[in-house]
Amino acid sequence: MKGVDHIGIAVGDLEVSNKIFEALLNTKCYKIENIPDQKVLTSFFKIGDQKIELVAATDVSSPIFKFIDKKGEGIHHIAFEVEDIRSEIKRLKKEGFQALSEEPLKGADNKLVIFFHPKTTNGVLIELCQEIR
Repeated sequence: MKGVDHIGIAVGDLEVSNKIFEALLNTKCYKIENIPDQKVLTSFFKIGDQKIELVAATDVSSPIFKFIDKKGEGIHHIAFEVEDIRSEIKRLKKEGFQALSEEPLKGADNKLVIFFHPKTTNGVLIELCQEIR
């Protein structure tokens, strides 16, 4: 693992949340991206070397919609950048961690992503991400 790539925060209204985080962080979001396959709209903020991703559902069948419905808005996941996502998936599965999909998916910010179930990661949804080359 190379380090923390970003912290994902589930939000109900991306436009409202962008205004809140722009005031809080004293910076504008640098990217808004629609990820139709995951039924989410995302925005990114950069603070030093770290990123914050706001994630809003675009459909009631989205995992983000279900998360907010169950737990409310708040921290959704921590994403770690990796050099080789497929080898990390294999390594983590061997260690007993449960992936939420069989293969990495195309995610936001030009990344391949995969999530690991919080039941196997001490209650924290973990995302691995690798820059698409």
